[in-house]
Amino acid sequence: MKATDQKIPRFDVAERVAHWLAALSFLYTALTGLALWSHKLYWLAYVFGGGAVVRGLHPWGGVIFVAALGMMFRRWAKQMRLDAEDREWLRQSHKYAVHDEEGLPDAGRFNAGQKMLFWLQSCSAAVLLVSGVVLWFPETMPRVLRLAAVLIHPLAAIASIGGIIVHIYMGTAAVPEAFRGMIQGWVRPGWAASHHPKWYREVKARSGKH
Repeated sequence: MKATDQKIPRFDVAERVAHWLAALSFLYTALTGLALWSHKLYWLAYVFGGGAVVRGLHPWGGVIFVAALGMMFRRWAKQMRLDAEDREWLRQSHKYAVHDEEGLPDAGRFNAGQKMLFWLQSCSAAVLLVSGVVLWFPETMPRVLRLAAVLIHPLAAIASIGGIIVHIYMGTAAVPEAFRGMIQGWVRPGWAASHHPKWYREVKARSGKH
């Protein structure tokens, strides 16, 4: 078997660039946001240049994150639609968590858990963007909007951070080869057939291999 037969393209360069731009900007924005949110975490501000620097750059980190997520949304939104098989997958998702995937509905390019994360991050990003703009320019906003933003912004951030923590675990420790797909852009056929069988069959059909 040829060496190239051992690799299946998973993510192209544009997808990986958008993903890692979103990841890095999210990390910066989350950590600086925590510094601004809690005085107990304010020490994080000194890691990133001090309070004044953090207050000035935190919003721009958010803008970059939303822009990168927008790139991913444009590429993946149609593929992230939940269908009946995805809903059944979610009902049995505990099997995936313990690596007992027998009996789970076949996953496409993205499984139902990944799709749920995508929509969680997309919705959270929209809320963070709107509430963040209110907090960025408070002098131009009505008082009721400022008060709402003070409450909503951290709640959306907590939801987003929680989702990302699960994503990092599932994409590294739980399913290590998933990380390779986002770093190098390819995965092994055996991994694809095991974790994303529907997508694997589609890839093989497109390539004319059986």
